[in-house]
Amino acid sequence: MELKIYNTLSRKKETFKPINPPHVGLYVCGPTVYGDPHLGHARPAITFDLLFRLLQQLEYRVRYVRNITDVGHLENDADTGEDKIAKKARIEQLEPMEVAQYYTNRYRDAMRSLNVLPPSIEPQASGHIIEQIELIRTILDKGFAYESNGSIYFDVEKYDKQYHYGQLSGRVLEDMMAATRSLDGQDDKRNPYDFALWKKASPEHIMRWPSPWSDGFPGWHLECSAMSTKYLGERFDIHGGGMDLMFPHHECEIAQSTSALGHDSVNYWMHNNMITINGQKMGKSLGNFITLEELFSGRHKLLDKAYSPMTIRFFILQAHYRSTLDFSNEALSAAEKGYERLMKAVDTLHKIKPSSTSTIEVSKLKEEVMQAMCDDLNSPVAIAILFEWVRIINQLHDGGQSITQSDLETLTRDMHTIVSEVLGLTDETAASGREEITAGLIDMILSVRQEAKNQKDWATSDKIRDSLQQLGITVKDRKDGYDWEIK
Repeated sequence: MELKIYNTLSRKKETFKPINPPHVGLYVCGPTVYGDPHLGHARPAITFDLLFRLLQQLEYRVRYVRNITDVGHLENDADTGEDKIAKKARIEQLEPMEVAQYYTNRYRDAMRSLNVLPPSIEPQASGHIIEQIELIRTILDKGFAYESNGSIYFDVEKYDKQYHYGQLSGRVLEDMMAATRSLDGQDDKRNPYDFALWKKASPEHIMRWPSPWSDGFPGWHLECSAMSTKYLGERFDIHGGGMDLMFPHHECEIAQSTSALGHDSVNYWMHNNMITINGQKMGKSLGNFITLEELFSGRHKLLDKAYSPMTIRFFILQAHYRSTLDFSNEALSAAEKGYERLMKAVDTLHKIKPSSTSTIEVSKLKEEVMQAMCDDLNSPVAIAILFEWVRIINQLHDGGQSITQSDLETLTRDMHTIVSEVLGLTDETAASGREEITAGLIDMILSVRQEAKNQKDWATSDKIRDSLQQLGITVKDRKDGYDWEIK
């Protein structure tokens, strides 16, 4: 089946043609780990997890690289002083890499909750300082960068004369030159729109590395150019990320890689759109900044209740990745009901009794859904098709339609493939039900043990306790009863 994706660079849908089929190189900008994962992390993670899953379903062999920014860079060249990771380390009296590791773990835990598949490779910026220094050497040798007081800056104007700076975002350098002004802290630059490849560290900047130019740290944009080339080669298929990264981050990536290699390195650029909350951009100053943990627990003033990870995933999939996504309690509650209805239909498949004839054509389900997904990841259309089949499944269960055993097996298999393997939705309702049953059974067994204790039948009491212990269930006796936990 032919896959079409919207290429931000060409501004149109294109038929996907991998460089080296069936192998596909996919690079996605991951998080900067100085705080808890939030809604802004969820959308690109789920968007490119969907692409990863779809490519695998189309039998491509995908090397998916998603980076972790743990260097603690200053995102603005005019910034001075402490970086974000070091500042948090100082406040909490920790090592900077201790802070980075803590939030990296938090991010990975959140992604597991959302059923986002781990990437093939998850490189960290701090582990690739040597590669970044070597890339700077190459850019300097090619004449597209210059040293100034221990820092290295990319010469945008010189690059633009040979190539085109602004091709991804649609910016024109002449317009940028007219609109920019000199800022404090940028006196080392020849032009205010030049960007740092290496920054000389100020005395208070903790995260620093030795280089031929100074003790310092790499510019923010550099890590992705260095790591994508290292793991995917000088040319690779797809580069993804949020629309907020298109400029300056991805534009600078293109300039760095092209100046070093002498050619474009990415065939297709893909960008997911932004998240708003009740129509406003998400931001701490607006009081609408919501972490994923707050969403899952409901502990935020804007939330009426907690929303499960699969509700969040289903809600994100309901909107096309290139459209704006607005979070509200009403919208999330509607997504929760839709998700539960879909999962109930999947469970209903096991209750349908087959017939001698079929009144439905089961082959249409997977074919139509995959056509929608291959049309630039059109998950909203795919979900709409699924709900047509939810209606059919309910008719089959109620006797309004009939299906043979063979067709029922095909329908069950295809629904599982689409819902679980392509869309990445798991049945939380079933898991919750199983947990309730388990808890009820343990309490019933412990009530028998309590009765044995009341009758001073210590042998039975100890046997039940020891048997539960072997199953990983620890029982703690109290004066007024007992507590238990599964280890």
